[in-house]
Amino acid sequence: MNRIVFAVSLVVLVFGVAVLAQTQTESVEQELIKLENEWAKSVVKLDLAFMDRILADDYTWTDAAGNVHTKAEEIASIKSGQGVVTSSVNDEFKVRVYGDAAVVTGRTTVKETWKGKEVSGQFRWTDTWVKLAGRWQCVAEHDSNIPEK
Repeated sequence: MNRIVFAVSLVVLVFGVAVLAQTQTESVEQELIKLENEWAKSVVKLDLAFMDRILADDYTWTDAAGNVHTKAEEIASIKSGQGVVTSSVNDEFKVRVYGDAAVVTGRTTVKETWKGKEVSGQFRWTDTWVKLAGRWQCVAEHDSNIPEK
């Protein structure tokens, strides 16, 4: 009888831990999707303080042309006003969580001019996030153009 009680208790414990882990993962996924969407809005609103908060100090962005940018370069570029983003909308998210690290992929549709030239389009991207000092920060980003059909 004691073995049955022990076995049932063990199954309930394992199931409970699995449910808790799934709930925590889903919560992290939603938090990262929210950060990605706020990031897209911050580019339109020129909210540099938000970007400074979510980009890790050693953040690296590889753009669609293969150029590599630092956090400081990214913020300076936005601050320069050479690029004007009037709309940036994310979708097609996929989030994979690995403890205090996560990889988020998605698609962005952006309306933008760069130095007066129309550069709107769609991009696929991969962002790598790490939980640093209790908050999620993006440490790396890579973009690819989606060719127009």
